[in-house]
Amino acid sequence: MKEIPASQAYRLLEPGPIVLVTTSQNGKPNVMTMGFHMMIQHAPPLIGCVIGPWDHSYRALRNTGECVIAVPGLDLGETVVDVGNCSGDRVDKFQRFGLKTRPGNDVSAPLINDCLANIECRVIDTTLTDPYNLFVLEATRVWINEDRKERRTMHHRGDGTFTVDGGTLYLKDRMVKWRHLP
Repeated sequence: MKEIPASQAYRLLEPGPIVLVTTSQNGKPNVMTMGFHMMIQHAPPLIGCVIGPWDHSYRALRNTGECVIAVPGLDLGETVVDVGNCSGDRVDKFQRFGLKTRPGNDVSAPLINDCLANIECRVIDTTLTDPYNLFVLEATRVWINEDRKERRTMHHRGDGTFTVDGGTLYLKDRMVKWRHLP
């Protein structure tokens, strides 16, 4: 075995696909790319996400307490990286990258039509925000875009490379302990 620096542990444990996070403050929407997120519990559906004060979206999330987590498909890969390489305090990323939006039902942040799914969220806990930049969000609505042809997602490996998910392994028969979950 070869040892690598402990600081690279996230490259092995990245829990889910790279996502886009939308916010809106004072009528101005913004979008950022995020790779550090995790499911915390099923009911109510809680999501942890790390957004630091160096991100323009941090202030909007702290001030409004709401956002949308949008899950892009592989076909948006270059856009996802480009969104992450510029700041919303200097550019309208929706216009620059041609992202189509629609209003959310529960939040002022927009949904992204181009994505596979959108999750409207409200911040319910900020006790870990100051020490760790960790927001705890509750999902209030989930929207699936069934018209999207590209269904694969990408998972960031931390060095500009991504793993693309592929096929599905069905083991539902064996998941006897968790059958009560929807």
